[in-house]
Amino acid sequence: MPDQTSSTTSTSTSARGERILLEHVTKRYAGQSSAAVDDVTLEIPAGETVMLVGPSGCGKTTTMKMINRLIEPTEGRILIGDRDVTHADPDELRREIGYVIQGAGLFPHYTVAENIAIVPKLLGWKKDRIAARVDELLELVNLEPDQYRDRYPREMSGGQQQRVGVARALAADPPVLLMDEPFGAVDPITRQRLQDELMRLQEELHKTIVFVTHDFDEAVKVGDRIAILDVGSRIVQYDTPEAILANPANEFVEGFVGHGAALKQLTLTRVRDVDLHEAAVAHVGGDPKQAIATAQEMERKWVIVLDAQDRPQRWMSLRELERPGSLDRVERDLDLEVVSPAATLNDALDEMLTSSHGVVVVTGRRNRYEGVIRVETVMEAMEGLKSAAHAAERTTRVDRAAGEPA
Repeated sequence: MPDQTSSTTSTSTSARGERILLEHVTKRYAGQSSAAVDDVTLEIPAGETVMLVGPSGCGKTTTMKMINRLIEPTEGRILIGDRDVTHADPDELRREIGYVIQGAGLFPHYTVAENIAIVPKLLGWKKDRIAARVDELLELVNLEPDQYRDRYPREMSGGQQQRVGVARALAADPPVLLMDEPFGAVDPITRQRLQDELMRLQEELHKTIVFVTHDFDEAVKVGDRIAILDVGSRIVQYDTPEAILANPANEFVEGFVGHGAALKQLTLTRVRDVDLHEAAVAHVGGDPKQAIATAQEMERKWVIVLDAQDRPQRWMSLRELERPGSLDRVERDLDLEVVSPAATLNDALDEMLTSSHGVVVVTGRRNRYEGVIRVETVMEAMEGLKSAAHAAERTTRVDRAAGEPA
């Protein structure tokens, strides 16, 4: 057993995801004629995000909860890596699997730090290791440790609470993360940002994520693969979002895809797929005169101010920069429009519509500045994708017509 009193492991060397295999897994409840989950076999590749989508009552949440034995399977076996966890100690198993639910599920009488520390304490970590891990995870989910570690859930927004819920699930560095409609209780804008945050984290951590959702658009955006389930968790189609959108297996899947499949294809295009632009940049504590000169040379009227870790804080106009000491202390703008490289072009465009600058800041690992994306760039990319989608549809119609009998 590894030494649990050693210093915390940094996220750069965190445990990567492990394969999950469900083999002929069934769940029957007493008094019910049909199985809630009926003979499901499903392999979830290591380090991927797999979305379970299906109508209410189809068994998708039951299927997910059998992985960490919150619900005991009636038949079959479940492997994580090469280990059969079907008969493992349930409490020990759950400490090795992160679990995020709708509404975060934080203990209201615990501080943020105490909520995140629950599993590490159960594992016997020392106080200094726990404290370091709490701060590391708060930074990872873009919550300033000094500002949030001692707050109580009631003092935070729903989106902030959900970020703490993700941090808590990651506290003991589990290889597997289970997420049960985690963003269903927040408003659409916060939901979009939480989705972006999860994708950014996944690019860095490579956990194996099983994510239950009723929202097919969310599944397309977030998932590496989507399993579309019917009653009894029967797998109707299991493939990449691109493959499902292009070739729905049957009418049931077509119902999930809905109208506008070509438009949904556009949501698969990410910010990282287009060229970013450079904004005029200044740093907290820097020389305002130099920042103004840089902006004027680039013919910019606004400057994005970064902290010592290159994290965006706020936009400042040239007039604001002319004030003495303007860069000495800069408070972070909590409404700053930011997207990650994993965000979709549609998400970036949504952010631009609320921005007064015509651009949106792009941040990568640890929220570091990478550049900006302009509305013109998004529109050009989307026009190109629409043209390609229309061409593909025309080709499909021609092929179908050629195959019809005379």
